[in-house]
Amino acid sequence: MNHRNGFNPLSRTTAHRRAMSRNMVTSLFRYERITTTKSKALEVRKSAEKLITRAKVDSVHNRREAAKFIQDEKILNKLFTEIGPRMKERNGGYTRVLKLGYRQGDAADVVILELVDYKLDTEDKEEKSKKSSKKAEGAEPKAKKTAKAKDASAEDKPKKTTSKKPAAKKADAETK
Repeated sequence: MNHRNGFNPLSRTTAHRRAMSRNMVTSLFRYERITTTKSKALEVRKSAEKLITRAKVDSVHNRREAAKFIQDEKILNKLFTEIGPRMKERNGGYTRVLKLGYRQGDAADVVILELVDYKLDTEDKEEKSKKSSKKAEGAEPKAKKTAKAKDASAEDKPKKTTSKKPAAKKADAETK
């Protein structure tokens, strides 16, 4: 029986499990959305939610306690300046797990672990497509201009004609 077992060891040693958990939590805070297996996501979620709860109150003690877990200073700063204040009104439940299906190789459950207030970058994609279409429109007139410039320069230059005058002069000189 498995009574009162507080965590899933994930078939890893303690050091490996702790390092993996730290890396995944750091990635979750960096990208605000990660894809992983269901069992890993459920374990990472526990530590991530505890850190977000600490980040809601920005104090030296809370920063040092979070710094024990998160090694990257930029991500730690992001946690306390962006993520913590965004979750101020929430009383837990800062992350969600979305099921994707089964992985091809080993049929493991694959899920997306993301922060609740995560928004897809659909606006950025639309802006990028608008910018690329503007670039394409801007590129077409340039191409037309260069083609016109080449045609104009060809018209300005005199056409090269092969004249037989020098050869004819030599031939005339030889006959005389």
